[in-house]
Amino acid sequence: MALITCPTGSIGTREKHDLRAAMAAYPELIDDNVYFCGFAARTSYGGSSYFILRPEGNLLIDSPRFAIQLVHRLEELGGVSAMFLTHRDDVADHEKFREHFGCERVIHRADAGHISVERTIEGQKPTELDTDLLVIPTPGHTRGHAALLYRNKYLFTGDHLAYEDDRLEAFRDVCWYSWREQTQSMKRLLDYRFEWVLPGHGRRGHKSSNVMYQKLIECVQWMERVA
Repeated sequence: MALITCPTGSIGTREKHDLRAAMAAYPELIDDNVYFCGFAARTSYGGSSYFILRPEGNLLIDSPRFAIQLVHRLEELGGVSAMFLTHRDDVADHEKFREHFGCERVIHRADAGHISVERTIEGQKPTELDTDLLVIPTPGHTRGHAALLYRNKYLFTGDHLAYEDDRLEAFRDVCWYSWREQTQSMKRLLDYRFEWVLPGHGRRGHKSSNVMYQKLIECVQWMERVA
């Protein structure tokens, strides 16, 4: 499965293997109706993408590689109604997914740039994308970066926040827009509760909402020290 996910084909094996089972394992169930897509794309710097299986319409968060094996599995799960793009870096094969599934693509206007999408999010106030789906603008890594909160439990964080070494962490060395803005964005996340951090880059984490809240406070405090 690691070989299938690797965006550059840098993982190999000494012996030849039948990869069909590994391909069929994606999207991989994380929890409840939330999945990890695998099939990372080089054009998204190997970023992780996710899939939510919903009666109201299935959702992709950021774009995986447009691999036919993954596409067929998504078709079996009911297709893709919408694609939420956390920021401009991890859009990969979004155009191919749009062409194939006819899904509505959503991104913050400040990161739209040359990207053609069907819907843009405006301003800095949280916006309901759909039932139990809240877009939270989190500028910093890029000007139009945004996180997505699902069911007040799953926080899809793009390049804003990851779970590393039993702590929540922001990445100072890849903050392309403003570390000050990113710190303020992180503070605004304290208004919400979540149990899962599902990032585009870095490790995902799962703790109780109370533990995540405390770890987020500690992350903000660290960010203020290194400003």
